[in-house]
Amino acid sequence: MEASVPKETSTFEQLMLPHVDSAYNLARWLLKDPHDAEDAVQDSCLRAFRAFGGFRGTDGRAWFLTIVRNVCYSSLRQRKREPLEVAFEEDLHVSAQDSGEANAKSWLEVKGEQLGRALERMPAEYREVIVLHEVEELSYRQIAEVAGIPLGTVMSRLARGRGRLQRELADLAKEASR
Repeated sequence: MEASVPKETSTFEQLMLPHVDSAYNLARWLLKDPHDAEDAVQDSCLRAFRAFGGFRGTDGRAWFLTIVRNVCYSSLRQRKREPLEVAFEEDLHVSAQDSGEANAKSWLEVKGEQLGRALERMPAEYREVIVLHEVEELSYRQIAEVAGIPLGTVMSRLARGRGRLQRELADLAKEASR
Protein backbone atom coordinates (compact mmCIF):
# COMPACT_ATOMS: atom_id res chain seq x y z
CA MET A 1 0.00 0.00 0.00
CA GLU A 2 1.20 3.44 -0.88
CA ALA A 3 1.08 6.13 1.80
CA SER A 4 -0.86 9.16 0.70
CA VAL A 5 0.55 12.64 1.11
CA PRO A 6 -1.86 15.20 2.58
CA LYS A 7 -3.03 17.71 -0.03
CA GLU A 8 -1.67 20.65 2.03
CA THR A 9 1.80 19.04 2.08
CA SER A 10 1.91 18.49 -1.67
CA THR A 11 0.65 22.04 -2.34
CA PHE A 12 3.27 23.44 0.03
CA GLU A 13 5.98 21.49 -1.78
CA GLN A 14 4.78 22.70 -5.17
CA LEU A 15 4.59 26.37 -4.16
CA MET A 16 7.49 26.77 -1.74
CA LEU A 17 10.23 24.24 -2.45
CA PRO A 18 11.16 25.76 -5.83
CA HIS A 19 12.22 28.86 -3.87
CA VAL A 20 14.58 27.18 -1.41
CA ASP A 21 17.65 28.20 -3.45
CA SER A 22 16.53 31.85 -3.42
CA ALA A 23 15.85 31.57 0.30
CA TYR A 24 19.34 30.21 0.94
CA ASN A 25 20.89 32.92 -1.22
CA LEU A 26 19.10 35.67 0.70
CA ALA A 27 19.94 34.09 4.07
CA ARG A 28 23.60 33.66 3.13
CA TRP A 29 23.93 37.32 2.19
CA LEU A 30 22.12 38.54 5.27
CA LEU A 31 23.83 36.28 7.79
CA LYS A 32 27.24 36.13 6.07
CA ASP A 33 27.69 32.48 7.03
CA PRO A 34 26.68 29.42 4.99
CA HIS A 35 25.92 27.26 8.04
CA ASP A 36 23.79 29.95 9.68
CA ALA A 37 22.02 30.39 6.34
CA GLU A 38 21.22 26.67 6.14
CA ASP A 39 19.80 26.79 9.67
CA ALA A 40 17.74 29.87 8.84
CA VAL A 41 16.29 28.28 5.70
CA GLN A 42 15.43 25.11 7.59
CA ASP A 43 13.75 27.13 10.34
CA SER A 44 11.94 29.19 7.68
CA CYS A 45 10.68 26.07 5.94
CA LEU A 46 9.24 24.78 9.20
CA ARG A 47 7.62 28.13 9.97
CA ALA A 48 6.24 28.42 6.45
CA PHE A 49 4.81 24.90 6.60
CA ARG A 50 3.14 25.57 9.96
CA ALA A 51 1.65 28.83 8.66
CA PHE A 52 0.80 27.54 5.20
CA GLY A 53 -2.86 27.04 6.02
CA GLY A 54 -3.17 30.82 6.32
CA PHE A 55 -1.38 31.55 3.01
CA ARG A 56 -3.90 33.15 0.67
CA GLY A 57 -1.60 34.94 -1.72
CA THR A 58 -0.52 34.12 -5.21
CA ASP A 59 3.17 34.93 -4.81
CA GLY A 60 4.62 32.10 -2.77
CA ARG A 61 8.16 33.28 -3.41
CA ALA A 62 7.65 36.70 -1.82
CA TRP A 63 5.75 35.16 1.10
CA PHE A 64 8.48 32.58 1.75
CA LEU A 65 11.31 35.12 1.38
CA THR A 66 9.53 37.35 3.89
CA ILE A 67 9.69 34.51 6.40
CA VAL A 68 13.37 33.91 5.59
CA ARG A 69 14.14 37.60 6.03
CA ASN A 70 12.38 37.72 9.39
CA VAL A 71 14.20 34.61 10.63
CA CYS A 72 17.55 36.09 9.53
CA TYR A 73 16.97 39.43 11.24
CA SER A 74 15.82 37.67 14.40
CA SER A 75 19.02 35.67 14.34
CA LEU A 76 21.11 38.80 13.81
CA ARG A 77 19.39 40.58 16.69
CA GLN A 78 19.97 37.62 18.99
CA ARG A 79 23.64 37.45 18.12
CA LYS A 80 24.14 41.21 17.93
CA ARG A 81 26.53 40.72 15.02
CA GLU A 82 25.90 44.06 13.40
CA PRO A 83 23.71 47.07 13.98
CA LEU A 84 20.49 47.16 11.96
CA GLU A 85 20.49 50.94 11.61
CA VAL A 86 21.87 52.70 8.57
CA ALA A 87 23.91 55.82 9.24
CA PHE A 88 23.13 58.88 7.15
CA GLU A 89 25.95 59.47 4.67
CA GLU A 90 25.98 62.92 3.11
CA ASP A 91 27.98 62.00 0.00
CA LEU A 92 25.39 59.35 -0.95
CA HIS A 93 22.68 61.97 -1.09
CA VAL A 94 24.68 64.64 -2.87
CA SER A 95 26.13 62.56 -5.71
CA ALA A 96 23.67 62.15 -8.57
CA GLN A 97 26.22 61.53 -11.31
CA ASP A 98 25.75 57.76 -11.50
CA SER A 99 23.35 56.72 -14.23
CA GLY A 100 21.56 53.40 -14.62
CA GLU A 101 23.82 52.55 -17.55
CA ALA A 102 26.95 53.07 -15.45
CA ASN A 103 25.49 50.78 -12.78
CA ALA A 104 24.63 48.11 -15.34
CA LYS A 105 28.06 48.33 -16.91
CA SER A 106 29.83 48.01 -13.57
CA TRP A 107 27.68 44.98 -12.71
CA LEU A 108 28.86 43.29 -15.92
CA GLU A 109 32.53 44.16 -15.41
CA VAL A 110 32.88 43.14 -11.79
CA LYS A 111 34.14 39.68 -10.92
CA GLY A 112 31.96 37.58 -8.67
CA GLU A 113 34.52 37.44 -5.87
CA GLN A 114 34.98 41.20 -5.71
CA LEU A 115 31.25 41.72 -5.80
CA GLY A 116 30.75 39.27 -2.95
CA ARG A 117 33.40 40.95 -0.83
CA ALA A 118 31.95 44.38 -1.53
CA LEU A 119 28.42 43.23 -0.68
CA GLU A 120 29.60 41.73 2.60
CA ARG A 121 31.07 45.08 3.64
CA MET A 122 27.72 46.84 3.21
CA PRO A 123 25.01 47.35 5.85
CA ALA A 124 22.37 44.61 5.78
CA GLU A 125 19.57 46.92 4.59
CA TYR A 126 21.41 47.80 1.39
CA ARG A 127 22.76 44.29 0.83
CA GLU A 128 19.25 42.88 1.22
CA VAL A 129 17.57 45.02 -1.45
CA ILE A 130 20.46 44.61 -3.87
CA VAL A 131 20.42 40.82 -3.54
CA LEU A 132 16.63 40.67 -3.85
CA HIS A 133 16.56 42.94 -6.91
CA GLU A 134 19.76 42.23 -8.81
CA VAL A 135 20.34 38.57 -7.93
CA GLU A 136 16.86 37.20 -7.21
CA GLU A 137 15.20 39.55 -9.74
CA LEU A 138 12.30 40.55 -7.50
CA SER A 139 10.30 43.61 -8.49
CA TYR A 140 10.28 46.71 -6.29
CA ARG A 141 6.78 45.78 -5.15
CA GLN A 142 7.86 42.24 -4.23
CA ILE A 143 10.86 43.58 -2.31
CA ALA A 144 8.58 45.98 -0.42
CA GLU A 145 6.40 43.01 0.52
CA VAL A 146 9.34 40.83 1.56
CA ALA A 147 11.09 43.56 3.55
CA GLY A 148 7.91 45.04 4.97
CA ILE A 149 8.86 48.55 3.87
CA PRO A 150 7.21 51.16 1.62
CA LEU A 151 7.91 51.09 -2.11
CA GLY A 152 9.69 54.45 -1.92
CA THR A 153 12.03 53.07 0.73
CA VAL A 154 12.88 50.15 -1.54
CA MET A 155 13.79 52.55 -4.33
CA SER A 156 15.88 54.81 -2.11
CA ARG A 157 17.69 51.90 -0.45
CA LEU A 158 18.42 50.40 -3.84
CA ALA A 159 19.80 53.71 -5.15
CA ARG A 160 21.87 54.30 -2.01
CA GLY A 161 22.95 50.67 -1.95
CA ARG A 162 24.16 50.85 -5.54
CA GLY A 163 26.15 53.99 -4.74
CA ARG A 164 27.60 52.36 -1.65
CA LEU A 165 28.41 49.22 -3.64
CA GLN A 166 30.30 51.26 -6.23
CA ARG A 167 32.34 52.90 -3.47
CA GLU A 168 33.07 49.55 -1.84
CA LEU A 169 34.19 48.13 -5.18
CA ALA A 170 36.43 51.15 -5.75
CA ASP A 171 37.92 50.73 -2.27
CA LEU A 172 38.58 47.04 -2.98
CA ALA A 173 40.27 47.94 -6.27
CA LYS A 174 42.50 50.46 -4.46
CA GLU A 175 43.38 47.89 -1.81
CA ALA A 176 44.23 45.32 -4.49
CA SER A 177 46.51 47.75 -6.35
CA ARG A 178 48.63 48.48 -3.30
